[in-house]
Parts: sequence; structure tokens; C-alpha cells
Amino acid sequence: MDTTTDSQRIAAPAALFAAYWGDMLWRAVATGEVLRQRANNMTEHEAAGMPVLLHFESEQVVDGHDMQPASNYRLLRVTRCGTDALEKHVRKGASPVLVVDPRAGHGPGIGGFKRDSEVGMALLEGHPVYFVVFDPEPVEGQTMGAVVQTLAAFIDIVAKRHRGKAPIVYGNCQGGWAITLALSHCEHRAALAVLNGSPLSYWAGERGINPMRLLGGFTGGIWPAHWVSDLGAGRFDGAWLVQNFEALRPEGVFKKYDTLFAQPESERDRFLEFERWWNGFYQIAREEMLSIAGDLFVGNHLEDGEVVVDDHCRADLRRVGAPLMIFCSNGDNITPPHQALGWLKAVYPTTADLVAAGQRVVYLMHQHVGHLGIFVSAGVARREHRAILHHAESIQALDPGLYEMVLDDSTSADLAAGARFEPRRLEDLPFDANPAGFDKVEVLSEATERFYAQWVSPWVRFAVTLESARELRALHPMRVSRKVWSEQVTPTLALLPWMQRWLEQCGAQGPHRVVNPWYQLERAGADAVEQAMESWRKGRDLWAELVFEQAYAS
Repeated sequence: MDTTTDSQRIAAPAALFAAYWGDMLWRAVATGEVLRQRANNMTEHEAAGMPVLLHFESEQVVDGHDMQPASNYRLLRVTRCGTDALEKHVRKGASPVLVVDPRAGHGPGIGGFKRDSEVGMALLEGHPVYFVVFDPEPVEGQTMGAVVQTLAAFIDIVAKRHRGKAPIVYGNCQGGWAITLALSHCEHRAALAVLNGSPLSYWAGERGINPMRLLGGFTGGIWPAHWVSDLGAGRFDGAWLVQNFEALRPEGVFKKYDTLFAQPESERDRFLEFERWWNGFYQIAREEMLSIAGDLFVGNHLEDGEVVVDDHCRADLRRVGAPLMIFCSNGDNITPPHQALGWLKAVYPTTADLVAAGQRVVYLMHQHVGHLGIFVSAGVARREHRAILHHAESIQALDPGLYEMVLDDSTSADLAAGARFEPRRLEDLPFDANPAGFDKVEVLSEATERFYAQWVSPWVRFAVTLESARELRALHPMRVSRKVWSEQVTPTLALLPWMQRWLEQCGAQGPHRVVNPWYQLERAGADAVEQAMESWRKGRDLWAELVFEQAYAS
């Protein structure tokens, strides 16, 4: 009997098991250290006033505080792209590009978060670039109309700076519907309006897939937004919106942290960079929030031209004279294609109506990228966004009608993807902009909001102080769950950097973990947990749809 061979057979699995546990301990400590750093970054970012997280250097052109009506928006001109020097590609006489980032709980910057972004691709394609940002705090009493008028003024200012050449206006999510309101308000002009993951039809969605549109039915309308704004002393805390986003796909939140735990050494920088933006929560004025929730998401009044922008203008989508480029994705569960495109059939019942109106609408459909990926994915920026900008003049030259933009793979990584524009019929779009039940939710919302505004809101406002509002914001679960990892809150976590270094000196970090069968088993278990959470979430969403239908659509 070969006792040496038998001992080796026993020792090999034991060594793998020991290596796995040592490496797992190191990964747990390293992950905790990343979370500690995230908490400190968040605290430092807030202390600095939450400045814009833009990869590019810029200069301020105009401040919305100095305009009438005033708003917390500012217009920047991008001047440099660091060592990449993308600004060298800017062509004299090229149409300027105006990028408007979403104001939906986070701060600005996602459209220019890195080199391969919308801003980067616009510079690479030779366009002078302007970027619209906003401050963490709104102007007192700021309204949605004030924001729309500010954006309309920015469009005019950019055109004036380029001898009347209308800009290509690039709107992300909320920024997209905001610029659409601006372009439909008293007929302000743009060379092209690009709407990325931007909802314009707020009741539309796929059954059991897009539950966020149902929220008003479960909360009784917009009064909770009013209540939260009152508790915030006239400010709606953007952390609530971000919490809603995370609740949409809990398996995605699990995957984010699990990916960090699986490979903390390679994921650390990417995680911290993104989390600095994701956890920078901005405020929205009470008046503005109630208009957004009531007129758009619960009321769906934009399609009917009933959204009042100011005393003499209403937003009428038929008055948008600029060609529209709509970029949406089947993988986007925040702004599904139904909400990005469904409004077309409500405003233009037939293709002939669209043609008669002289409008050109082009849509580009991604098959799987998620909502944030539309704005932040480097791959999407290099392929889809560069192609949109590269073919902007071709889009403007199309005859009136509806087209689908189909991309061809580029023969070189240095070139934009080729594109063709295939005619489509509005009648063939499989989206219902007015599903049953939502009109009843609007009626309920108006009733509950009237009751809250008349009988409850005055007492809440009387009781709330600026100090109590600050304390409530500090205690929000989205902040507490992050900051609890700071040594300022949990002093023992200051030991994490030392523990990580000590484990590394002991050789605990496994350089070959991916071939360790115990690590592979762990990864299989994590995948199973993610799939189970996804199955639960799908069941939850379907249940929500069924309850909504029984309550409002039966």
C-alpha cells in the first residue's frame, strides 16, 4: 500500500478547503473595508456640498439662480477631457450638444461619468459640448414650470453662442421628459432631441413586468409625496426615489454586493466610483414634486396637452418641432419601451397623422441593457450613443414618419457603427398608452390629495422645523445603511484596514481562487440565491398587477 499517495489524496482536498476559508475570510474583510471607504466617501462628498461628479473639466456659462423664474440648474461648457484630450476632435461649425442629466434622487454627472460616455462620444464626434447640472437644494418654492423654462432658456443660450445653430439636445431619463416639455413649450427649437430611457407615457407598461407604474394605486395617489415633502420642510428627499429603484430589482442589489465579495481586489475601484454617485441624494422642492407626481406619473396629462408650464403656455407634444431620437431597452424596467414610445399612438393615432404633422421620430431598441446601462455603460456609449451622434444629420434629413434605427457592427473599434433607418408604422407598435384602471387611480389621488392638503398638511407643516427635517433625512435607511460602516459611527471598523493587511501578510488572499472547487461551489450558491430572489420578485410583481386589476380595472 502506497501510504504517501493516500496521504496526498487526503491532503489535497484539505489544503483546498483551508485555502478557501482563508481566502473567504480575506474577502469578507476586504469587502467590509470597501464599505467603510464608501461610507467615508459619502460623508466627505456631503461635507463638500456634493459637487458634480463629471469626468471632464468645464466652465460655468449661466446660473439658473440668476434667471426668472429662478431654479437650481446651471449650464456648463465642457472644456477638456484630461489626458485623453478628446476636445481636440471638436469641429468648427459642428452642432453643439447639450446633455441634460436626470434629476430623480441622484446628483448630475452620469452622462459624463467617464471618458466613454455621452459627453465623451459627443467630443469624439467633433461636437462642442454643454452639460446641464443642478444643485443639491432647490430654490425655495421651485416649480416644474421654472425648471422647464430654465432648460428652454439654456437651449436658446447655447444656440446664440453658436451663431443661431440649434443644439442637439441629449436628455437622460427625467432630463429627457424635461427637455421635451421645454421643446413643446412656446415652440423652442433644437436640431435633434435624443431621449434616453425617458418616459412620456406614464401609465403604459407590460403586465407583471413594470410594477412602478402601479405605485399610485397602492399608496392612494400622490399624498405620500406631499407628506414626505412636508416632513422635509418643503423638500422631498431624493433618497426615497433611489430606495424605490433598488426595490424594483432586489436581486440586482444582491448581485452588486456579491460581485464585490467575489472579487474585491478587481471590483473595489469600480464599486466606489459608482457608489459615490449612487449615494449622493439630492432634494426636490415640494411644489415641483407634486407637479411631477400629479401631472405626469399619476395623471398622465402630457399626452393630452394638459400640463401647464407657465401662465400662457401648455406642453403640447404636437408642437415639438425637432426630430426625436428615442433610445430605449427591453431590459429597462424603470422606463420600458411602452413608456418611451406608447405616447406616439395617443398623440398621433396613425402614421398618416404623424407624417401630416411633419414630424420625424426614430427609435433605437436595445434588447437587454438595464435603465442605468443606457447612460453609464461604456459599451453602450461606444456603440449606440456614438452611432446616434455620428448619424444625427441623417436623422434630421429623413422624411416625416416613424423609423427604427438598426445598427451594423463597425469594422473598426475607432469608427462609429453603421446605421440604416427602416420605416415603421405607428399602428404596429404593440403598446397601449391607456390601460384600464389608471383613470380611477387619478380620481382617487385627487380626492386623497385634497383631503391631505386641507386637513393634514397644515398641522404637519406647523410641527416640522428645519432641524427636525435634517434629522429625518439623516435617519433615512438609505443613509444609515451606508454610514453605519464608517468608523465614525462604528469605531471598531477602524480595524478593518489593519486586519486586511495582516491577512495578506499571512497569505490568506487566494490568487487562484477561481479554480478552487469550494469557491466554485460558493459561486453556484450565490447564483442560486440570485435566481431565487428574481423568482420571488417576479411573483411579487405579478401579484401586484393582479391586485391592481381587481381593485381598479375590474
